[in-house]
Amino acid sequence: MSKREVFNIESVEEILNRNDEVIRNIKTINDQIFKESGNQKNAFTVTYGCQMNEHDSEKLEAMLMDMGYNIVKSVEESDLVIFNTCCVRENAEFKVYGNLGRIKKLKETKPDLILAVCGCMMQQPHVVEQIKKKYKYVDLVFGTHNLHNFPVLLEETLTGNQQVVEVWDSQGDVVEGMQISRKKEVKAYVNIMYGCDNFCSYCIVPYTRGRERSRRPEDIVEEIRQLAVEGTKEVMLLGQNVNSYGNNIDDAVDFPDLLKLVNAVDGIERIRFMTSHPKDITQKLIETMAESDKVCEYLHLPIQSGSNTILKNMNRKYTREHYMDIIDRAKTLMPELGVTTDIILGFPGETESDFMDTMNMIETIQYDSAFTYLYSKRTGTPAATHDHQVTEEDKHDRMNRLLAVLNPMIHEKMRTFDGKVVEILVEGVSKTSDELLMGRTRQNQIVNFNGDTALIGKLVNIKITKPKKFSLFGEVVE
Repeated sequence: MSKREVFNIESVEEILNRNDEVIRNIKTINDQIFKESGNQKNAFTVTYGCQMNEHDSEKLEAMLMDMGYNIVKSVEESDLVIFNTCCVRENAEFKVYGNLGRIKKLKETKPDLILAVCGCMMQQPHVVEQIKKKYKYVDLVFGTHNLHNFPVLLEETLTGNQQVVEVWDSQGDVVEGMQISRKKEVKAYVNIMYGCDNFCSYCIVPYTRGRERSRRPEDIVEEIRQLAVEGTKEVMLLGQNVNSYGNNIDDAVDFPDLLKLVNAVDGIERIRFMTSHPKDITQKLIETMAESDKVCEYLHLPIQSGSNTILKNMNRKYTREHYMDIIDRAKTLMPELGVTTDIILGFPGETESDFMDTMNMIETIQYDSAFTYLYSKRTGTPAATHDHQVTEEDKHDRMNRLLAVLNPMIHEKMRTFDGKVVEILVEGVSKTSDELLMGRTRQNQIVNFNGDTALIGKLVNIKITKPKKFSLFGEVVE
């Protein structure tokens, strides 16, 4: 199978205009197939990684539905499968390669199945080369900067007999006006910016998502106004580092200013955001959070390490003292603030003393929850070439010791809710039982309860009757 590769960038307007025509053409073909056979074309997306990737998949699914595809929940019933990949951690890449291997057998029995791979992994040249050499049955490969060009690429894949590879190494302009198939009716992701300028020494994101580009505030607010009209009650503002929003646009609007604008949108009940970088948290942001009634008292603030030595080697640009000062100031203005974090264990050069500094931070801050990861090498990052790599045995040992402290701490914090009345936004049916509903407190704790589905989308007071390790159970307060 021959391969076509494109690395030139056309104007966004040209691409979007052509996409509209292509979407209509593919829909006409799919509608005709359905009319003649009664079989609708099915598509399935598999998403790895962060909320940004989830939101990208929502855009892909919206385009697929416009083209006449039915979105299904399994590979076996699909005519088109898309893997939207993540490269932040090694395990995510292993999962992608493993699933691609399993798809090969399905393609042998279903030769018309289209297999596409996109997302952050594809922005790495060595990954694209591996796909081309070892996974020649992949029909379409495209990068994070080519998302808006997906219909044109799919048409070329459907009408040609070659593997299509399109990966731009430049991010181009922010593309507005793309349709989105929202996964949840009550909550919605809203990108406020793309890319990252921080270049933490362990992180591949600036190389795969590009440099920071902020959306215009008026475009963000208009999107959120439309969401409110459609019934959305909570928005999650997304960015690799939301605190640096506005640095690269002419408008004199920073992130606290944007929060105030979103807070004024009628119909929206709650506002959350992630991810925050400690080096860019300002007193203005803390005060804006405290003053804005719709902004939840919740802050996800990655610490990554409690050691100043490791933080410096990570190129994080803050110290443990600075981090603790942020938390102290935030909790002074918002005593009910919920704080969660990210922690990386086994970063190159991490000593037992460095690890104990991290343990000390956990015990000092008393996090509500934490996402904990073992460091893994990312090709192309400075940390990957560090001489003093930590052994896997030491990484796992430190993880076990950390969780032995962290998990009981989280459980104890959950127990403090016993008997309390909390306000939740009801999101839908609980994952623990189809007979229960679930929602979240303003501090982001999950609450399960018995209730009528008419409560979905409403703010409800719940009395906690049974706190568990990682969630709460309660009953509606009339």
